[in-house]
Amino acid sequence: MNWEQLLSTKRKRNGSGKTRYTRATDLRSEFEKDYHRIIGSASFRRLQDKTQVFPLDKSDFIRTRLTHSLEVSSFAKSLGQNIGENILAYRKDPDFTVQMKEDICNILQCAGLIHDIGNPPFGHFGEEAIRDWFGRNLSKLTYRGKPVSEVLTPQMREDFYHFEGNAQAFRLVTKLHFLVDERGMNLTYALLSTMIKYPVSSLEINTRSGDIKDKKLGYYYADEEMFREIEEATGTNGCRHPLTFILEAADDIAYKTADIEDAFVKGFISYHDLLEELTEMEERYAQEGNSFSPSGKLKELYDRGRYLHMESPEEYAIKNWIVRVQGFLITCATYGFTSNYEAIMAGTYKHDLFYQTYAQRLMDLLGDMAYRRVFTSEAIYRMEVTEAVMIDYLMDRFVGAVIGYDDKEEEMNAIDQRMVSFISSNYKNAYHYHARGKDDVEKLYLRLLLVTDYICGMTDSYAKRFYQELKAII
Repeated sequence: MNWEQLLSTKRKRNGSGKTRYTRATDLRSEFEKDYHRIIGSASFRRLQDKTQVFPLDKSDFIRTRLTHSLEVSSFAKSLGQNIGENILAYRKDPDFTVQMKEDICNILQCAGLIHDIGNPPFGHFGEEAIRDWFGRNLSKLTYRGKPVSEVLTPQMREDFYHFEGNAQAFRLVTKLHFLVDERGMNLTYALLSTMIKYPVSSLEINTRSGDIKDKKLGYYYADEEMFREIEEATGTNGCRHPLTFILEAADDIAYKTADIEDAFVKGFISYHDLLEELTEMEERYAQEGNSFSPSGKLKELYDRGRYLHMESPEEYAIKNWIVRVQGFLITCATYGFTSNYEAIMAGTYKHDLFYQTYAQRLMDLLGDMAYRRVFTSEAIYRMEVTEAVMIDYLMDRFVGAVIGYDDKEEEMNAIDQRMVSFISSNYKNAYHYHARGKDDVEKLYLRLLLVTDYICGMTDSYAKRFYQELKAII
């Protein structure tokens, strides 16, 4: 892969992508234009009312998808600056230019903003609930007397069994932002390629391959043509875009540190819990040559908080420790990319950027600690069971309604007609455009996607309120 092709400014509509700047009065680069398209979109604004970890939380401190995405965007841009400068300073690539470094930073800033834009309400559990619903119900639904699971092609069927927020994000920005025309936000192919974390179809998922790119679904069957066009234009050809590794590292840094901070504020994790686990990790995995001691830094900040007579030296220590750790992780991710530069550019690198760095054990511990002390707690389980009830009900009503929608041989009752009328005209317009000329099976598949498109577009508050209205809960 080469940077000239990887940084393609091509878009689905207009422009050949040969020039990076317009000759008119608009002096923005193509990637700066992407930024303004994103922040002006309704889909981006909805992230302010979507869960990161704690759904419908009343605290103004706890992260939402919007604040998380802003943090990822910031970290991604910082990593781009570090890595771009390293490539230039050490002449890792003779064709890499200062302008390319600037382009990389702008692309990563945009990618951070949209990396979670396709997620359904109620966080990652919302994805799990939708996957689970299809697993339980696709074989029970019937279309013209046959189970829907048998009517759909294998790839169509597996798309629903492996429903994924990343694939939904790609679908949303390329097809569902149906305003000017059918091309979504019409973003540059370099940005679209960067946001595809898993460049495989639902039939190619292989969690045992050892290659990080094969772990999950990257695009739906309905969006495969667009995916192929992008990989050809950027020259990735089945590999991850190099900037995807950087985006993923920024996401990991943001959520693994934020989860600890939010968990502390919510009372799931204490200062002493964190100190004890960090100390145990360092004793078990002593790393020579690593001057950064997570437990040592945490104790140092606690002592400083006491010296400064802080009301809560524990809070002072953890919140400042998070900032120090984020800087350390950015340094490690920079090293992870630059030390594996040739393999990443060749498309043969199979791991994340923290693999075999000083940060690997710390990242593992932070993720494991959040899982054990937060995600598997009774409080979170109670919320998730409630969320599952809401998503199940919405899926039941809308999927049942769309089976007969836009189909000459299937009848719709009065309630089904009203349910379909609730779906945004934006999504229905997109469906009708992309269903044009398709056979009945593919139209059925697109109607099922119409439901997931609509539900994924809901905010947490809207999903809860809509459920309550349909259930006549006053």
